[in-house]
Amino acid sequence: MSNTRIENLQKAWQTIAPSWPLQSLIAVNPLQGLESLPIEDAMAFAARLFEEQSFPQELTLINRLTIKWVQAFFDQGQATITMPGRTKGLYHSWKTLVCFDDQLHNNDPGTQELLRSLPKSSLDAIDFCLKKLKISSDDELLFLTLTITTLPGWAAYIKYQSDWAQDDQSPCFANLQHDYLAIRLIMMTILWPQAADIVVWHNNLESNNSDIQNRMHALAQAESDYITPVLQALTKNKMPQNNPYNAQIAFCIDVRSESLRRALETIGNYQTFGCAGFFNIPVRIENSITKTIYNSCPVLVKPEYTVQNIMTGSEKAVAENLQEYQSISRWKKVYQAIAYTFTTPFVLVDFLGAAAGLWMMLKSLAPAKAVQLKHFLIAPCRPKMTCQIAIDTISFKDQCKYAYGALQSMGLTDHFAPLILFCGHGSATQNNAFATALDCGACAGHHGGSNAQILAQILNRDDIRNYLSKQGINIPSTTTFIAGQHTTTTDQVIIYNADSYGKDVQKSIRTLQQDLNQAGKINSRARTQDLISTTSWSEQLQDPVSRSLDWAQVRPEWGLAGNAAFIIADRMVTKNINLQGRAFLHSYDYTKDTNGLILEAIMTAPMIVGQWINSQYLFSTLDNVAYGAGNKITKNITGKFGIMQGNASDLMHGLPLQSVYIDDTTAYHQMTRLTAIIHAPCISIDKIIDRHTILKNLFRHGWMHLIAIDPTHNDEQYILDRNLEWKRRSNR
Repeated sequence: MSNTRIENLQKAWQTIAPSWPLQSLIAVNPLQGLESLPIEDAMAFAARLFEEQSFPQELTLINRLTIKWVQAFFDQGQATITMPGRTKGLYHSWKTLVCFDDQLHNNDPGTQELLRSLPKSSLDAIDFCLKKLKISSDDELLFLTLTITTLPGWAAYIKYQSDWAQDDQSPCFANLQHDYLAIRLIMMTILWPQAADIVVWHNNLESNNSDIQNRMHALAQAESDYITPVLQALTKNKMPQNNPYNAQIAFCIDVRSESLRRALETIGNYQTFGCAGFFNIPVRIENSITKTIYNSCPVLVKPEYTVQNIMTGSEKAVAENLQEYQSISRWKKVYQAIAYTFTTPFVLVDFLGAAAGLWMMLKSLAPAKAVQLKHFLIAPCRPKMTCQIAIDTISFKDQCKYAYGALQSMGLTDHFAPLILFCGHGSATQNNAFATALDCGACAGHHGGSNAQILAQILNRDDIRNYLSKQGINIPSTTTFIAGQHTTTTDQVIIYNADSYGKDVQKSIRTLQQDLNQAGKINSRARTQDLISTTSWSEQLQDPVSRSLDWAQVRPEWGLAGNAAFIIADRMVTKNINLQGRAFLHSYDYTKDTNGLILEAIMTAPMIVGQWINSQYLFSTLDNVAYGAGNKITKNITGKFGIMQGNASDLMHGLPLQSVYIDDTTAYHQMTRLTAIIHAPCISIDKIIDRHTILKNLFRHGWMHLIAIDPTHNDEQYILDRNLEWKRRSNR
């Protein structure tokens, strides 16, 4: 294969953004592959690539056949029969079996012979098909791009598997992009010999420039409506520090933390911080019982250690609990095998139908009671165990590095309170295929409490504190670090192992827990008004806890809907401003960052993730079919990893309708591009942007905005224009 063709293959795949599986839904800009273009041009190009719903008839058939095969190949246990030969790769497995697909060859001897004589490698197959289809060199790149983007959801999942699923990657995925494209092209060669016409079809699609202009105007107006009052408030808000604090609490930068932080600060003498919710601990978490392992750090960061969540207790108790768990797991597997096999579900209905019907009725009419009953029935069989995070696998050197990095990144390097809480977060919902989209993005779509526990354990070590003291961070011996988790669906905060500390610390923890409970209630009352429509039929469902337990609830919480700003500043800059739960808040003190490395780390990791989140919400609201996941009510889970609408749709990616819309036509999420507001000298920000192409693209091409509050110029506000030049903001 020529170098030019290899380059065209690479460029064609660059138009597709990756899409993560249900087990760890990570927000991503669906137009990420087009960020090298101005946003207006990218949206116009994307409209013709992704928003077009009417395809040539031949292409529709090819799409349906493609879906059938990739469903089977990627299945993760939902199907009772595994696709043979998967370990050899998609192309080889498909090539072995496709001769039995009469939908493709229609029992035509010539076609069957062609399928039996296909090239051994997918690259050779691509070469063969492009020659057979007579694709000109001028049209080749666009043709390859359209072959991929006319089934964008499945292509996005393949992009994830080939480029991002590094830890569980198998050799069979090594050539996945080429394999997928080869299969598509072979089908075109057989079913649509005139497939070159797709280029003409695409070029004839109308570009609605006025529609793009209207979109951009609406974005600009919504951005101004939110950001202008915020900037005006920032100029008036210079809160003095209020030392000494009773406690300091570090939350994730997640927008759902902002309102809880504000509520807590009004109740007691607390200082809050914001940082990425993995707390600078790049690890995998392994459950010692279930043996499940997941990455608990941003997808941009590679885990450095595997940390176990282990059972505590005597050896006998651990063995008994393990045996009980294995017994329960076996029964679950038996039930699933019966439920998913072709004929046995009919027998299952005869035996369990009446009981299942009563159970469904109870879950629907009294979800809280159903959960209580379930816990009561399962409790005698459930392992009686407590778990603890073990940090012994992390070297002392790296524990020192993580501790120093975490404290530096959030600016918590002096004036330590007697009690410091690291508070991770996660959601709590029932029957929700999109549950991980509500969890911590900084922990790769998982709960962040484990990372908080790891950091607290590290910082409570005397030898770690001795090391930090040599680096200029002196933690008093009277300071205790603890860990907790904020459940964003209910606004409840739990503190881990509260009874394992001394009496004085326990007393402080009880006071903090009471204030966290009160702050949660304040925050819940405000959020509930947004969740409940005027036609709500049950007062019970106004309670966030009840909503989190209701298996029929399609809107247990709004997640990060409404996000509009990413503020990198000391808390005193924003403390008395109601940001309406729409701002990511990352603590930053420019006076402690003389070389700009802390700011650079924030701008190139948490801020980029914030832009991914913002873009996903924006485009899922803009066109929920093209960029979102469609309606939760009509969804189907395929292969335990993805969502389809119906039994043969494209793989849906992005957010469901109910995450961004109040009803079928009324948007809840206010579409804006992300505006970054940084309290730092413009010259420091310039140096960082100059070193990173991704930042240049985002700001130069209008994918996000940047405003600096320059402390070296009396906190004047400056806007970075699309020429990457600063303009002083007026009309403050």
